[in-house]
Amino acid sequence: MMNMEFERKLTIPMEVKKMYPVSAEMQKNVEARAKVLEDIFSGRDDRIVLIIGPCSADNPDSVLDYISRLRKVQEQVADKVFIVPRIYTNKPRTTGSGYKGLLHQPNPTEKPDMFKGILATRALHMRALQETGFSCADEMLYPENHRYVDDLLAYVAVGARSVENQEHRLVASGIPIPVGMKNPTGGDLSVMMNAITAAQRGHTFIYRGWEVHSQGNQYAHAILRGYMNKHGQSLPNYHYEDLAQLAALYAAGDYQNPAAIIDTNHANSGKNPFEQTRIAMEVLHARRHNDDIKRLVKGFMIESYIEDGAQKPDGGCYGKSITDPCLGWEKSERLILDIADSL
Repeated sequence: MMNMEFERKLTIPMEVKKMYPVSAEMQKNVEARAKVLEDIFSGRDDRIVLIIGPCSADNPDSVLDYISRLRKVQEQVADKVFIVPRIYTNKPRTTGSGYKGLLHQPNPTEKPDMFKGILATRALHMRALQETGFSCADEMLYPENHRYVDDLLAYVAVGARSVENQEHRLVASGIPIPVGMKNPTGGDLSVMMNAITAAQRGHTFIYRGWEVHSQGNQYAHAILRGYMNKHGQSLPNYHYEDLAQLAALYAAGDYQNPAAIIDTNHANSGKNPFEQTRIAMEVLHARRHNDDIKRLVKGFMIESYIEDGAQKPDGGCYGKSITDPCLGWEKSERLILDIADSL
């Protein structure tokens, strides 16, 4: 007998989609934005992608406030930068404790409620699309939950703790939009490259109780996020030599659309969000110096919110992260404009 209490059977994705249906106009917008990203990751469009937003989408009102600000900046930089807001609704926790995201706790100060979390997750992505025109990015922490929002997303990330997992790799192979595979926390790039290989190929596997056949995702790509050494120290992997090494790994293998996104926070910054501006500028310099790196690096993943830093879940400061520290709005806006000016 399992040491679990089965509380209730959760609503299936099809039923949730009926509760929160996508209009024809919304679907058209999602498809148009997906086409832009395909063009960027395939090299047909030379704009930079910015996957930017809060570490976790803890408060729908402040998240939408933040995204509405991105909408205004997007209009200023549209010829050079394509913005995909982060709406990360489920968060991996290193020790398993702490706030696990909107999916678990629609209210961070109340007990978990997975049914309400599923509805809140879809509702937030829909509000972003309806109110700002942005289809957004989310992390695929639980592959079987992807179907609750798959018709709303522009971009999917597979995290450093998930990238070696078979189910994540196989489900990524059946997703039709770009999926970023992070390097693992230990830094072994071969793990990430193997994940990209697996995601780019077709497979037969079990998904949500079905035997399914995937066609392969030609837009699966690398995300460099830094790593931890055996002493627990954060080390970066965004420097010129790291990017050249990744370009060489792609060249030595059989990959479609070689591409990389640089995560400017996490181990690359030592979780110091104020380092993100410097890191982005250094990577842009590397792109200018080396054509292989320029073709490889398609953009950045930036942790940004309304207020600088982070707080505890019950901190009460509007627009301030309750997970990893983020770059505040004024600095973020300046960074976006500086990136555009540097291209």
